[in-house]
Amino acid sequence: MKKGFFSILCLLLTVCLPLGLTAKEKTIRLKLATVVPAKHAYNGGAREFARRIKEATGGAIDIRVFPAGQLGKGERELLEGMQIGNIDLAVTATGPISGFSPSMMVLDLPFLFRDYRHVDTVLDGSLGRKLLDDLEKSKLKGLAFFENGFRNFTNSARPLLKPEDFKGLKFRTMENPVHLASVRQLGAQAVPMSWGEVYTSLQTKVIDGQENPVAIIHAYKLNEVQRYLSLTGHFYSPAPLTMSLKKFESLKPEWQRLFIKTAMDVAAFERRIIRDNEQRQLEDLKAWGTDVRTVDKSIFFKAMQPVYDKYIKQYPDWEQVIKKITETK
Repeated sequence: MKKGFFSILCLLLTVCLPLGLTAKEKTIRLKLATVVPAKHAYNGGAREFARRIKEATGGAIDIRVFPAGQLGKGERELLEGMQIGNIDLAVTATGPISGFSPSMMVLDLPFLFRDYRHVDTVLDGSLGRKLLDDLEKSKLKGLAFFENGFRNFTNSARPLLKPEDFKGLKFRTMENPVHLASVRQLGAQAVPMSWGEVYTSLQTKVIDGQENPVAIIHAYKLNEVQRYLSLTGHFYSPAPLTMSLKKFESLKPEWQRLFIKTAMDVAAFERRIIRDNEQRQLEDLKAWGTDVRTVDKSIFFKAMQPVYDKYIKQYPDWEQVIKKITETK
């Protein structure tokens, strides 16, 4: 009788344990952070990643998403948090990442990508994987490229239709040398600033403008403090899903492979959210009173060409990387 009772008890305990865990193991709980509002696509992708990982591991890994700067107001804070182990994963723009891995900075060159199809071919290929793997030198593990989209200028002073219109204006940029150099090349003053300070700085006229993809301009309702939007598409803004290298290496090899594959699949999911929503968000901005202008991108590209010359001279190996990107069909 006792033997039968204990057999049934063991069976019940086995059924109750999540798939992938032994009786001695506990659920692995991870924190995934972003600085953007909960409704932004970063978080839609992050939640989908968490859902798929939990399902694939039978609940053995439980990822909680912390949006809107709950674990750090700036993206540099999130990256540093992963290095020291306070944060497990994060989605951030490449701008701050360039301070940790200079090779990533090549993606921030102006007008490097032709369109979204070009983006997908490059970032999901061998070059994209190499750039993600380079992050390991900084104790970070690049899993896949989410995106924020093509960036555009907003300001409170006047329509920006040609490079000359930028003279005398102050624009916030990410803490990224390529972005700073590009904005200065247009004749404007570039002000590196943590994102948490931007809205108030625009509101109080400490700065005249900023540059971001439509999704960010819409999510933060920058129309309330910015009258003009120029669809320059000057930088493409990838957003790597990154993990603490130490935490990644603590996972079983099969779970490491699962994280990378799931991240790649969810990156495509997140990019679709950005792209599908962009036109609707533009219509919202127009309805909210934003003066939206299209521009001749070729004249902006020509004006920013010296930025390429500067960085190719500084990083000679970039020339082949740029060639490979621009020649990708």
